[in-house]
Amino acid sequence: MPVTDSIADYLTRLRNAGQANNKTTDIPYSKQKENISRLLAEKGYVKNYTVIETEPFPFIRVELKYSDDGVFAIKELTRVSKPGRRVYEGKELRKYLGGLGLFVLSTSKGILTDKEAREQGIGGEVLFRIL
Repeated sequence: MPVTDSIADYLTRLRNAGQANNKTTDIPYSKQKENISRLLAEKGYVKNYTVIETEPFPFIRVELKYSDDGVFAIKELTRVSKPGRRVYEGKELRKYLGGLGLFVLSTSKGILTDKEAREQGIGGEVLFRIL
């Protein structure tokens, strides 16, 4: 069964793996999902990610991050822009929870956080929000 919204599938796999206290989760590969994984690793929401080249379908293995007492690092992960309702923000991006969380955007410069997009003075499609 084909997945119509691959970003929503990616987010759901992360949420489910975190709730189940899994150390890693495997996600079907795409360049966009690799860029999102890179951004989440840079911002400290996941430990690391690895692209595993298998035939015929490569995948991304994401190592999840937990605190010392076993609490998943990602408290909220919500899809904003959906296939039936695309959400775009211009140069005047609002902050998510006053800057505590992040909006992740798909822009002409690639996958960026709301802060990076504001600094560069560009807008784009709001993919999801994370806390």
